[in-house]
Amino acid sequence: MTDRVQGSKVQSSRVESFEDLHVYEQARKLTNRIYEITREAPFSKDYGLVDQIRRASVSIMSNIAEGFERGTNTEFIQFLFIAKGSCGEVRAQLTIAHDQRYISKDTYQALVDSCRRISGMLSNLITYLKGSPYRGTKHKKPPVKSMAGEINELIQELQRKKDAQ
Repeated sequence: MTDRVQGSKVQSSRVESFEDLHVYEQARKLTNRIYEITREAPFSKDYGLVDQIRRASVSIMSNIAEGFERGTNTEFIQFLFIAKGSCGEVRAQLTIAHDQRYISKDTYQALVDSCRRISGMLSNLITYLKGSPYRGTKHKKPPVKSMAGEINELIQELQRKKDAQ
């Protein structure tokens, strides 16, 4: 992958790993913020909701990572859709936290906005990947020159053996 997708823009830069993806970094920031707010009382006492919202936020990051490492655009896209679903799950759980007065309106709004931005970035990345001729690292063909070089070496070796007889 040679382009970087940010928001609705595609920037030219090398993406070697999922950590290079801007959307992954934003998901990481969201997850860290979710862990921060769930450490504070009274939120910290709602063990079920704390567990659910943490798992959902971790799922966003994890699915971006796993999909990227699968090596095909088709699989990556599937995992990005799962990550998008997890964004929706986090938003729903933030609504519960706000309704229960575990978090302020400002915190709620900031985190919901972050989820929406991440979801939009995931949508943009999905659209980009669907239109990309590059199908993923699993489909990469070995360099033709090195293969041709190996064939030439094999032919030369066979010729030397034939000449030696």
